[in-house]
Amino acid sequence: MRHSTFRQLEVFDAIMRLGSFRKAAEDLFLTQPTVSMQMKKLTQTVGYPLFEQAGKRVFPTEVGRELHKTTREIFDDLARFDMALADLKGLKRGALSIAVVTTAKYFAPGILGRFCERYPTIEASLKVCNRAHIIERLIANKDDFYILGQPPEEIEVDAEAFLANSLVAVASNDHPLADQKQIPLRRFAEEPFLLREPGSGTRAATERLFAEHGLKVRVRMDLESNEAIKQAIMAHFGVSILSRHTIMMEIASGHLKVLDVEHLPIARSWYVVNRKGKSPSLVASAFRDYLREYAAESNRLGP
Repeated sequence: MRHSTFRQLEVFDAIMRLGSFRKAAEDLFLTQPTVSMQMKKLTQTVGYPLFEQAGKRVFPTEVGRELHKTTREIFDDLARFDMALADLKGLKRGALSIAVVTTAKYFAPGILGRFCERYPTIEASLKVCNRAHIIERLIANKDDFYILGQPPEEIEVDAEAFLANSLVAVASNDHPLADQKQIPLRRFAEEPFLLREPGSGTRAATERLFAEHGLKVRVRMDLESNEAIKQAIMAHFGVSILSRHTIMMEIASGHLKVLDVEHLPIARSWYVVNRKGKSPSLVASAFRDYLREYAAESNRLGP
């Protein structure tokens, strides 16, 4: 039966419904010889007669009746698939899994939340990990998309920039440099620095900036979260370079200050990433389209 075609089964089902080769041909807009040829091929495939003729009507044999049961099951399954596909196309159901680096947790939940408001029956999950764990998940292809500040170079991925990610110099609001203008990078380099753990994209960008100008970061403390760095800055342990997204609330409340340092901010982007060649689901494709829409709106409004 694996060599039979869908068209042959469709013709067979029409004959079973209508009791006539001629009526089946009219119903399917085929010629009667074509219908007869299709049934000859199907009969050869099955190896047993499917119909018996009595006068102008044809009647199924026992084998024909069994084949019709199977044919109806196939058509019913296809009908259910069509309905499921229609639901998916309308995004009435489906699942979406997103994993983001820790710095992206300041904006990613808002984006995902608005997407879920648009498609309220979608089941969405958001995982927040450091970059090393994100790379592990990416290698294992565990999620639909990953949001990072820098796409990995060690894995083949499809990456698309969708949002600005400015890295700014940050100090406590009462730091001696807080009110100064055009602070030389060399002067800023004299301050003790609080940085994320090695492997962090923000740390790598910071070290790269200083190296490009023949300077070295004076690392006072490695910390594993942006929250810990912000608390340490407010406790006067040192300064840092952080994504502007991570400090919006502290800037608004006056607890932290963005310093005016030459060569800063560092202009970067947030990327949505997936394994190269991965075929996105309908829900994942809709989310990528939504990110593009969100990015266009963000660019229009400005920082």
